[in-house]
Amino acid sequence: MATRWGICSAGQISHDFTVALKTLPPDEHQVAAVAARKLEDAQEFAKKHSISRAYGSYEELARDPDIDVVYVGVIHPYHLPTCLLFTNAKKNVLCEKPLAMNTKEVKEILTSAKRNDVFLMEAVWTRFFPASVEIKRLLAQGEVGEVKMVRSEFGVPVIHLPRSSQKELGGGAMLDIGVYCLQFTCMVYNGEKPECIQATGVCTETGVDETVVVTLKFSKNRLAVFTCSSRVELPNDAIIVGTKGSIRIPAHMWCPTSLEVNGKETQYPVPDPCLPLNFLNSTGMRYEAEEVRQCLLKGLKESAVISHADSILLAEVEDEIRRQVGVVYSQDCQ
Repeated sequence: MATRWGICSAGQISHDFTVALKTLPPDEHQVAAVAARKLEDAQEFAKKHSISRAYGSYEELARDPDIDVVYVGVIHPYHLPTCLLFTNAKKNVLCEKPLAMNTKEVKEILTSAKRNDVFLMEAVWTRFFPASVEIKRLLAQGEVGEVKMVRSEFGVPVIHLPRSSQKELGGGAMLDIGVYCLQFTCMVYNGEKPECIQATGVCTETGVDETVVVTLKFSKNRLAVFTCSSRVELPNDAIIVGTKGSIRIPAHMWCPTSLEVNGKETQYPVPDPCLPLNFLNSTGMRYEAEEVRQCLLKGLKESAVISHADSILLAEVEDEIRRQVGVVYSQDCQ
């Protein structure tokens, strides 16, 4: 039986996710329905992607009995109410990153998923790329010895976009793109909570962070540093340095298609898309989709690759970084 997907939101990321699903076998993944706030948007999306059912509200999708899992692609200030709508309707959920605006909201979503006995995963797609799987394998077998330092950066000039600059749309570099650097660090250090977090940054007139530099100290004197920016283009690579060598992820570290292990480079290409994409290497979202299918087939309620505990850790560190930089959203005051 194919896993029947419902797509919530007819925006750019939902388009790319749907294109990514088309790179997987149709007898394993099918998009059964799409929902948008305007019916005409859902109908246009459905026509473009050959989807049989289009809804003009998210509630209609939540009531559809022929959906196994919902992909939530709305902007992050709306993740909490949207996820609760679907979990309370007993729907499994794959929600875009960041899972929510802060730790309080993340815990509310996860509590609802547990109470309703449904699967829920934060769509940290990077972790499922073949290159990321190989990184974890290399670290587990001690290829670079004991890891001492992790450095990563993600900077793209998107501050002109409303969703990057406007606070009410969840603007700010840390939640939008810094999460990729943070999740990478947490993956390398096996989900360990940092002992010390030091963050400094530059905020815009609208009160969101445009560039942030973070230093993290972990147990056994292990460090990590990352920079994220919505103002400037950065080299966008990452490196893991250990006592016996290094693993470098050339640009672009959030959707990696190559690795340099002690100077030797290996390619991990993603499939070509059937339609033009909005974002780089988006067919790589196929790997998180397949993880969801495998978890559902096994009856699991969370993935071991990006667990509920992982999502809480990301949110807790993000909250502390924002506190130090001085970014406060309305959701923090509720």
